[in-house]
Amino acid sequence: MLNFGDLFAGAGLFSCGFKSIGFQPAFAVELSEDAAASYARNVSDCIVAASVETPPLDIQKVDVLIAGPPCQGFSTLGRRDPLDVRNDLCLSVLPWIDAAEPSVVVIENVPPFIKTTHWSRLAEGLGARGFDIAVWILDAVDFGTAQYRRRAFTIASKIGRIDEPKPLKVRKTIRSVLLDRPVDPTDPMHHWPIPSDLARRRIEIIPPNGDKRDLMRKVPELCPPSWREIGCQATDVWGRMDADAPANTLRCTFQNPSKGRYLHPVEDRVISLREGARLQGVPDDWVFVGRPYPVARQIGNGVPVPLARAVASSIFEAFERTQTFATSKRQLEKTPA
Repeated sequence: MLNFGDLFAGAGLFSCGFKSIGFQPAFAVELSEDAAASYARNVSDCIVAASVETPPLDIQKVDVLIAGPPCQGFSTLGRRDPLDVRNDLCLSVLPWIDAAEPSVVVIENVPPFIKTTHWSRLAEGLGARGFDIAVWILDAVDFGTAQYRRRAFTIASKIGRIDEPKPLKVRKTIRSVLLDRPVDPTDPMHHWPIPSDLARRRIEIIPPNGDKRDLMRKVPELCPPSWREIGCQATDVWGRMDADAPANTLRCTFQNPSKGRYLHPVEDRVISLREGARLQGVPDDWVFVGRPYPVARQIGNGVPVPLARAVASSIFEAFERTQTFATSKRQLEKTPA
């Protein structure tokens, strides 16, 4: 059975996609104790809550190494500070490759990452270790996730060609994920923060598919002066999700209406933790560990499970193709001339 290791594993969404295809988790490393506990509860107890900076001497060998190093220093939603100390963490993958000796390495991040000097240094290190490198820019919405979420996957291979996954023809909508299949009200993760009186009054006024612009037009007295100064910028804040479209990219702050279009399509509230998890393709039997905001971070930081599954499937097929070729070659060598 093919196995894998996961660095910067978070709560295990990336691992979940690989496990669902048939890969066996061998080890996982995550600094956050809450996220590591969520991984242990829902994916595997092979997780260690620790820094990835130095691999242990007795690390298990794996077929695939996956990693999702911090993206905040590269994301267009952040400051993109080239001196952000988290940026260097992507290079810590290289010593793990030397220790675990994978045949395939998958590194996930935001698309701007591949245009940085950090990616160039990483690619140089992979090339020096004998890997062929490809980059896939994939959007989760094309692979069964009801959410627009573009991600860059650096695919380093020693097993030959790995085909980029093909997009699906049909896109899921928020309605199909949240409304057609309502969440069980007793679900412990069907939780959302109780709004302040001001927030409640704003939410009740926002119409279907509406946002802060409706508030500025209808009840300017409920709007801070800064909204008029900003003008037409950040129009998604205090926005209702469109039930008949995929969601915008889910951030860690998806339970704060001032951070994006995170209001429920028909109810006067932000989406719950369970609803956020569904928009990331997380199975309903998952229960995350921690207080609400850390749990929202675990959900928002993850690779959508259907996208992870699509990547894993392409890699699995490449291993099968390699194994078939090796078997055929051995049979030919045994055939008398």
